Amino acid sequence: MSWEEQLFAVLDDLEQQAEAAYDAERVVELADRARAEYQQVTLASRLMASVGLPVALEVRGVGAVTGVLERVAADWVVVGGAAQDWVVLTRAVDVVRGASARSVPEVAWSPVSRLGLGSPLRRLADARERCLLHLVDGARHEGVLQRVGSDFAEVLTGVDRTALVSFAALAAVQSRD
Repeated sequence: MSWEEQLFAVLDDLEQQAEAAYDAERVVELADRARAEYQQVTLASRLMASVGLPVALEVRGVGAVTGVLERVAADWVVVGGAAQDWVVLTRAVDVVRGASARSVPEVAWSPVSRLGLGSPLRRLADARERCLLHLVDGARHEGVLQRVGSDFAEVLTGVDRTALVSFAALAAVQSRD
């Protein structure tokens, strides 16, 4: 082997060592970057990737809510069951089982997903469906949603008896019809 071939062999070896060292550093850097980026992932973005999947939610003041995740917004989700639908406030969800391992960033959500809690509640009020409103403290109010304000819902609980339920106290709304 000539001295030129030996020199090129040494240079090739050094280049391969440098490339291996760079790859080892890059793996650590990518792992650090992935951990840092994951802190931007929200529960709602994980739930958005789970639309259409069967899930089990542990909801404060309610307990277990199971069914197919039908719709997700930043503040609420709709879980469809066999005979009833649930509108669940995301802030009242303690545990989710069955969620996708992926997430969908909010910039990729449809404009419909940016609607507030009042939107699904107004749909229930317009349909005059009987509902059971579950509060985070475990209290319940059964009746027909009448009107929905910006931060409360008015529910007719009996003949000429209405209750105003604050969104801040609400954990979930269960349709009864």
